[in-house]
Amino acid sequence: MIFEQTYQLNNGVSVPSLGFGTWMIDDARAAQVVRDAADIGYRHFDTAQAYGNEAGVGDGLRTCGVPRDELFVTTKLDAGIKSFEEAKKAIDGSLETMGLETIDMMIIHSPQPWDQFRKGEHFFDGNLQAWRALEEALQAGKLRAIGVSNFEALDIDNILDHGSVPPAVNQVLAHVANTPFDLVEYCESRDILVEAYSPMGHGEILDRPDIRAIADKYGVSTAQLCIRYCLQLGLLPLPKTGTPSHMRANAEVGFEIAADDMDALKTVAPIRDYGEASSFPVYGDDARSR
Repeated sequence: MIFEQTYQLNNGVSVPSLGFGTWMIDDARAAQVVRDAADIGYRHFDTAQAYGNEAGVGDGLRTCGVPRDELFVTTKLDAGIKSFEEAKKAIDGSLETMGLETIDMMIIHSPQPWDQFRKGEHFFDGNLQAWRALEEALQAGKLRAIGVSNFEALDIDNILDHGSVPPAVNQVLAHVANTPFDLVEYCESRDILVEAYSPMGHGEILDRPDIRAIADKYGVSTAQLCIRYCLQLGLLPLPKTGTPSHMRANAEVGFEIAADDMDALKTVAPIRDYGEASSFPVYGDDARSR
């Protein structure tokens, strides 16, 4: 069962190998969505300060009936926070908002504030200040692991060269038709787990006939194929849905994609348009061209 499988982070902490994303799930709905997912078997939940649903996610975790030590929750430091004091305050704010004594992992959401995403400035000093606050919270037992998101190799090198604790993860946009293989290889060489958000390409690849044809060979949905693809690359996928039937289906990935089909999936034509999601920086042309 996928719910019983884990990855071990570089600090020895275990994380369930299939996550549950909560982006764009309203705070008012988040608690019930988390309870539904936990009832199905999910134990790894991903949220962020920027999602505006930490309170709901925390409520769901506290009321889902699963012991806290069997759950793993990640949240993200807002991308605009690039100072030690702001980061320190925000970490405590997430703990309070979620109603938790400990957050399993907290990561920097982006190396740049969103309005400056991939525009040239790397904010090396600001990221080090935010990282120092995460390290302090880790040492204090407020967090069990710390990591980054949307970081390029230069951004991670900055943390590795000047920080005291290496990032446990780098959470990035990764899916069939858009897999950053060079970045994945770089992270793996430094024992940093890559987490894949939007493993179905924000839904834009679900109707692709070339991908659908491969899914049909295994008698699975395109979504299931895409999640399995990430797992076989050693990535940790974070599919999101508010529908219990989809939650169940997304976890039914016990099949194996043959090597030749994996090779085909690695080389399918990239997504050129993410539809309504294209307005978000991580899906924009500037971000995907790097």
